[in-house]
Amino acid sequence: MLMNDEYQPINCDDYDNLELACQHKLTLKLELRDGEVLEAKAVDLLQKKRVEYLTIEQNGTQRDVRLDHISSFSHPEIGTVVVSLSD
Repeated sequence: MLMNDEYQPINCDDYDNLELACQHKLTLKLELRDGEVLEAKAVDLLQKKRVEYLTIEQNGTQRDVRLDHISSFSHPEIGTVVVSLSD
């Protein structure tokens, strides 16, 4: 998936779980659609040019990850969430 692909919003329930993770600054295990796996702290959700991002912090560095590039995320408090794209 290229960064300039048309953005596909994620399911509202999945978004709500990410919002909860940000509020509690939870460290999530993220699996991206390109196969990359990361463990990072959820910091914030933001929107740039009609594309939604999860800001994560890993090793003191922040990075924005497009929500439609996330395949799944997990944490012991919320379990494993397989991200669904909205229709």
